[in-house]
Amino acid sequence: MASSLQHISRRAAQFTDSVIRRMTRISNEAGAINLSQGFPDFDPPPEITDRLAEVAASGPHQYAITWGSPLFRAALAEKQAALMDHPIDPETEIVVTCGATEAMMAAMLTVTNPGDRVVIFSPFYENYTADAILSGAEPLYVPLTPPAFQFDANLLEDMFRKEHARALILCNPSNPSGKVFTRAELETIAAIVRKYDALVITDEVYEHIVYPPHRHTYFASLPGMFERTLSCGSLSKTYSITGWRLGYIIAPAHLTDAARKVHDFLTVGAAAPLQEAAIAGLRLPPAYYHNLTAQYTKKRDLFTGGLTHIDIPHLAPEGAYYTLVDIGEFGYESDLDFCIALAQKVGVGAVPGSSFFREPVHNLIRFHFAKKENTLYHALDRLASMRRKMQTR
Repeated sequence: MASSLQHISRRAAQFTDSVIRRMTRISNEAGAINLSQGFPDFDPPPEITDRLAEVAASGPHQYAITWGSPLFRAALAEKQAALMDHPIDPETEIVVTCGATEAMMAAMLTVTNPGDRVVIFSPFYENYTADAILSGAEPLYVPLTPPAFQFDANLLEDMFRKEHARALILCNPSNPSGKVFTRAELETIAAIVRKYDALVITDEVYEHIVYPPHRHTYFASLPGMFERTLSCGSLSKTYSITGWRLGYIIAPAHLTDAARKVHDFLTVGAAAPLQEAAIAGLRLPPAYYHNLTAQYTKKRDLFTGGLTHIDIPHLAPEGAYYTLVDIGEFGYESDLDFCIALAQKVGVGAVPGSSFFREPVHNLIRFHFAKKENTLYHALDRLASMRRKMQTR
């Protein structure tokens, strides 16, 4: 065993397994309501599942073109071009991937060489650091300061002027904070990126989950930014099909040409029958997305209102479907220990906030509320006992 361990990649040894997925396993073992890993407990749109039933009988059942079936890419290009206010060529500017997770990894491998530096806003989705390390790049962190999660533009510029960063990762709307970057903030980032001839990898999987009056601005839609942006997205959150693993990269042809080669050797291609079925989702009318916003606004208000009612301090998200909760009053030195105890004693799963922050943060945990209303009510009922059950360790 010792000799085998010596051959483990130094890069892989720099990070642990996913804390989010670990908390799901702990929640399942404890019989807890899983508000840790962000997937819904309700069905996708019937248009998609009905089409999937037809595809199961008629196909396709063999490989699609590596970078995505032509029909899927055409439907995706039509939908996203209207949203991004920029024409998208489905033949040259799209790579279909196995989820946004692979899209982000392929994008990172496309734009960085070993030794390059990549800027990551903190808090961040845990995969970003791993993506950088596996690519041989060095992550650099710029804090987003709660509660508004604003950044210091001078510090951000220093990462490019002094540290010579090659690229920046932008998660908008943000996981885990729920921040929606304003257009002014994005224009500040864009000016710095242009000044230092850098690139941006965006993670916009929550593009349709934004709470009024906030609005989502696609970074690639800013003047001159399409040419510098690899826009990564997914169908998972928008259509409640996280298990289908359908993601994509949209970028100028010279970037997608490289990304297609990386993608080809990472996974060959996304599932052909699922691409065919998902076209029905991409062609849903605007009313679907309006209803989605209303649905998640109701869930957010139900859950965060419930937390307020039982006097649990939390931050109000502007987008996505997460809220950060302050557990400082409980006196736990480890937020991971708190989350394990929460699952076992209270019966609700959460993610320790320290897995999202580069800074030493141990007083925050993350809940998600992409659940049926009854599930959220049950979770709130259990959380009402949190003070009584969690004070004794």
